[in-house]
Amino acid sequence: MSDLIEIFNDAKEFNAKYVAVKIEMDGFNKPEVIINERANIDTKLAYYKNTYNEDLTHKYSSGIRIVNYSYGNTYDEFMNSL
Repeated sequence: MSDLIEIFNDAKEFNAKYVAVKIEMDGFNKPEVIINERANIDTKLAYYKNTYNEDLTHKYSSGIRIVNYSYGNTYDEFMNSL
């Protein structure tokens, strides 16, 4: 969780347009990528802190977990980091 928080804080500090979070879910072949716009950074971070454990597993559904995260100003920029 501390690394995820740091990514969100860095995104704010560097005025990034997006924060992307890659999530794996049991029963799905491929992970999903959630793209959060700058305007939602604080609210989404609060959501992740409230909904995920320190090891980034979902508090209410153990088959859901955050596996990677990044920030950037374009889709290609953050997707290359995921």
